[in-house]
Amino acid sequence: MQQKVLIVGGGIAGLSAAWALAKRGVAVELFEQGSLPNPRASSYDEHRITRHAYGRMEGYAHLMPEAFRIWDQLWQAIGTSHYDPCGAVYFLRDDTGWYNVVSRSLTAMDIGYRDIPLDDIPRRFPMVNPAGLWRVVETDQAGMLFPMRILTDMVVLLARLGVTLHANVQVSDVDPGRGTLIADGVTHSADTVIVAAGAWADRLVPSLRDAVVPSRQAVLYLAPPPALAQAWADAPVMLDVGAKGGTYTLPPHRGTRLKIGDHVFSRTGDPDEDRFATDRDLERLWPAAAATYRDFASYTVLERKACFYTVNDHEEFQVRPIGPAGWVISACSGHGFKLGSLMGELVTRAITGEMPAAEVPDLAAGRVIDPPWR
Repeated sequence: MQQKVLIVGGGIAGLSAAWALAKRGVAVELFEQGSLPNPRASSYDEHRITRHAYGRMEGYAHLMPEAFRIWDQLWQAIGTSHYDPCGAVYFLRDDTGWYNVVSRSLTAMDIGYRDIPLDDIPRRFPMVNPAGLWRVVETDQAGMLFPMRILTDMVVLLARLGVTLHANVQVSDVDPGRGTLIADGVTHSADTVIVAAGAWADRLVPSLRDAVVPSRQAVLYLAPPPALAQAWADAPVMLDVGAKGGTYTLPPHRGTRLKIGDHVFSRTGDPDEDRFATDRDLERLWPAAAATYRDFASYTVLERKACFYTVNDHEEFQVRPIGPAGWVISACSGHGFKLGSLMGELVTRAITGEMPAAEVPDLAAGRVIDPPWR
């Protein structure tokens, strides 16, 4: 008898699990509370960073080669690549220990990296405020993914593969003991049910509340001043790192806008709230951006956007069995998209017996330096 799996959530984790299962001949039904793709989903955005440099979260660094391999398989399946290998540059303003760990992990994975002399920064990066820079490091095999395009193409791919897609339906209950869920009052059953509902996941899996909380995050979409337009068009992903925080910036490539955000979690908010970033949402980002970039007041704000992550203190993915017939996939911060394809694959391998289910939680949480596929 054909194995059947129900998936709650049409973000990158849910779609990736559906794709991995469908490739293996598993019957899949996917349920999404909004449209497919859903503009309110945590996954939905113009661009997201992907990279191998992970600082102290060294276990995630060692997951990235497999994640890149899964992305390459997806590009083949959809017939186009939604990845821009523009590289990443880290502007370090304090010696936080980041460099020593990254140097070790990138060397172990044979990924190139190099220092950029501080004297070269004004010429190569005229938009950056050089005051207080301690070190600047450029890394290879990094760049940007384009989520809106990826999610849209994945929905089309899944329909072609025979996945049953349920858009605009509300899942009110999941029973991981029996492999059932209730959607719009109708009970559906299968061998396994996967909850990959992003910032809404704890409403269906209450045990998640002890591990993650929804966090309202803010980003700015900007138009640079004309004098810097070409510099930004040629820019890599840029991350400003300091002991008190910093910024991350995605350049305006391939029809996207310049985006800047920070990595300080609010740990507040309800994912049903609107997506307009208020002054309160942006109170940390404004001064951080002004410290990172010269004459930041000359940039034109195109959009103030709020989104929701699920986060915890250690930024660990929560990917684990829940009951005899259930799994949950919950991201841990802004890392969810770049690793979402791999998380769907790992759960699929466990469901189909390709790897022990007991290995998945530690792998997904970045606690394993030597993953089994190396």
